[in-house]
Amino acid sequence: MRSSLIPEMQPVGLDTDSLELEVFQEAEDGHIIEGVLRTKGDQWFPIMDGVPSFLQGVLQQDLSAFASRNGLETIRTEARAEAAEQAKTNETFSDKWRRFKNYGIEPAHEDFLFGWYCKKLGLDTQEDLKAFYRSKKRILECGPGSGFNARFMASHCPGEVTALDISDAAFTTFGNTRHLPNCSVVQADLMEAPFPDGHFDFVIADGVLHHTPNTKAAFEALYKKVAPGGQFFFYVYRQMGPGRFFCDNHIRESFTQLSPEECYKECEGLTELGRELSRLNAKITLEKPIPSLGIPAGEHDVQRLVYYNFVKCFWNEAFDYETNNLVNFDWYHPHNAWQHSEEEVRGWIDELGVTEFAFNDSNPNGLSVLLTKPEN
Repeated sequence: MRSSLIPEMQPVGLDTDSLELEVFQEAEDGHIIEGVLRTKGDQWFPIMDGVPSFLQGVLQQDLSAFASRNGLETIRTEARAEAAEQAKTNETFSDKWRRFKNYGIEPAHEDFLFGWYCKKLGLDTQEDLKAFYRSKKRILECGPGSGFNARFMASHCPGEVTALDISDAAFTTFGNTRHLPNCSVVQADLMEAPFPDGHFDFVIADGVLHHTPNTKAAFEALYKKVAPGGQFFFYVYRQMGPGRFFCDNHIRESFTQLSPEECYKECEGLTELGRELSRLNAKITLEKPIPSLGIPAGEHDVQRLVYYNFVKCFWNEAFDYETNNLVNFDWYHPHNAWQHSEEEVRGWIDELGVTEFAFNDSNPNGLSVLLTKPEN
């Protein structure tokens, strides 16, 4: 963390100017590695491994060793009512991003991932993507994972990029972005993001909102952080056809009961299925659609047909086996993983009075939405 971030932070229920910094350890590059942010009411928020953490109650990690080491009195706090449910999902993503710190950082990943971002944002090329970020002055990314996208944005944005994550992904992101002077990382609940409303001209939540207890509430919470005239991009899971919906629910009901280690192991069969179907490189043509399963007529790649309509069996040759398996784990282990229809999401947008927005066709599994917040 850099001390320059403090004036921008506004923990829920506190005045911006009520935070005072106390440094316990500072790195040569200017990052505060360990310290606290104190309030006038003598509450404190820890800075650990370079990341300020604003988690409360059950979401908060055990701070007893931190407090003892730095002569602090541990203060018991309470989290919002849904925090216990969110904590179950956090276990998945903390484990995931501790294991896969180089996801998206590897050069072999870039064409696939940033090509996909072009589709999500309705852009043609990666040069267009870079130009998009060059037009922004203050960006908030929620759920940065390994930090690969925050790193890309900060490399092209002339302003500031802030990455916010509720899980231990915040520490992985810090490790992958600390060399960038315009990138900061905060650990916090997005429902209580420690920034003023209307603060960012671009907010991005790619595959994040549906992993909260209430997707719509998370959408509305982040929308508040967008400045008038600013833009908000989010990607949520699409309501899949009945075959896929049934299999997803059946598998997830079992896999969410497993430890992360056990779930990775169980996903290996699905990953192998995806690999072998993909390597068949086979196509079939359906002259008639199957409306009851949501399958259109036409030519279908066999692996994609199974993947989109029956079971998540991801495979991409650009990734190694463990990373492919991670993608399948990511789908089936999180406690919260809601799916939504386009009509439902359009309703959320209409309720906020947003008229400028686009659903970009990035893949059949999700809904990619880029909207502009009205000036008034």
